[in-house]
Amino acid sequence: MALQYTLVFFLLMVEMALFAIISLPLPPKVRKPLLNSINIPFHSEKFQIFFKCVIGFIGVLFVDSLHRMNKVTNELYNMDNGGFVPEHSGMPPPPQGNPGIASGSTRAEIQSRRFYAQRNVYLCGLTLFFSLVVKRTYDLVYDLLNVKEELARQQKGAKLDKLSTVDEKNAKDVKQKIKDSEKEMKRLKKQAEALSKDYESLDKKAN
Repeated sequence: MALQYTLVFFLLMVEMALFAIISLPLPPKVRKPLLNSINIPFHSEKFQIFFKCVIGFIGVLFVDSLHRMNKVTNELYNMDNGGFVPEHSGMPPPPQGNPGIASGSTRAEIQSRRFYAQRNVYLCGLTLFFSLVVKRTYDLVYDLLNVKEELARQQKGAKLDKLSTVDEKNAKDVKQKIKDSEKEMKRLKKQAEALSKDYESLDKKAN
């Protein structure tokens, strides 16, 4: 495998590992810091430019591999048909005779080149596809965690509001009881004063 396709394969393995890590059913306390650590390199503008250049280079490799695969497929088709291409096939006719035979290529060699071309197409295509999948999955999981945290905060706030409401009711009840007690004390004082006056008047009469 050529060096550039080896690097593409390595990037594909990294993307698959990231996708597996993001998809793991981890608790929010562990998943949120993990996602933040994964996203740290993307905060750098230089890394973003480098990553975009890598994706663009893989895209060029994908187009080139696709072109090579079509070319080798046409060559194999021409060899099977002895250089004759039907008009309705949509394939360009060979320049003169059979290009595979003219270059001394055997059918096994052409099939081998087609296999490598197809492998490169699948490798580059999957790498590009996984780059989109990993980015979209990361965004969805991160948004989901934020929504869960916001929901938990709202539920906690609702509980606190409920507790404060209960406390206000209790405070009102206590205040009302205090007022009632004060009224009762005033009434008892008046009764005591009235009894005291009655006792004094009786005492004077007795004397």
